[in-house]
Amino acid sequence: MDRFRRLDLSRFRQDRGFWLFVLAVLVGFALLYTWSAVRTLFTLVALVISITVHECMHAWTADRLGDDTARRLGRVTLNPITHLDPLGSLMMLVTTVTGVGIGWGKPVPVATHRLRFGAHMGHGLVSLAGPGANLALALLVAGIWRLSVVFVTWPTIAEQFVLQLILVSLVIAFFNLMPIPPLDGFAVLLAAVSSIGQVWSRRLLIWMEGLYRYGWMILFGIVLLSQLASLPLIQWLIGRPAWVLYALLTGQ
Repeated sequence: MDRFRRLDLSRFRQDRGFWLFVLAVLVGFALLYTWSAVRTLFTLVALVISITVHECMHAWTADRLGDDTARRLGRVTLNPITHLDPLGSLMMLVTTVTGVGIGWGKPVPVATHRLRFGAHMGHGLVSLAGPGANLALALLVAGIWRLSVVFVTWPTIAEQFVLQLILVSLVIAFFNLMPIPPLDGFAVLLAAVSSIGQVWSRRLLIWMEGLYRYGWMILFGIVLLSQLASLPLIQWLIGRPAWVLYALLTGQ
């Protein structure tokens, strides 16, 4: 028992080799336990790319707005290992195998009091940058793909990966834009409320900030309600807008 108490798990979070191993395990399990191995692999890779771009843009925007905390911690990078989160990586595996494909990266540390435009507005801009980067990634990849198919014929497997990357980027964007703590959309909503500057809005802001402690319970409750009450809330908030924009971007 003492041996387990003395075990320092923090070293695993800093070990890049460990994260490469984790990623390999995720891919291995996905290939073993799903009938569509290639599609699952594409989804996992697309998730890693989308989340890396998402978290990197959070860090870059915070740095540009005056807080260099993330930059000093090496988070302004497109190295995916730097941005992987243990629970988020596990969620990638579980949701990909079940056919959804949701995950998240390690939260970017932000000292909101150092941001330009004030703590709430600055944090709102930093939060908006993540989903914005995912939407921009989907738009860029779709634009390159649609222009290129006029002149060349893509191999089927490459085309499928590109389309999956576009869809996953859109799903990650809309997932994070939900106005639920601790997702990015909630910080954007706080910024909007703080900009009103009225007495009632300041009181509302204090109450809303208190919801952060219940954030994951609220999110879990929404998911549970969607399943048990047959209310497709997640489909309305994420799936439908993602598929509509996907169809517009790809023509499919």
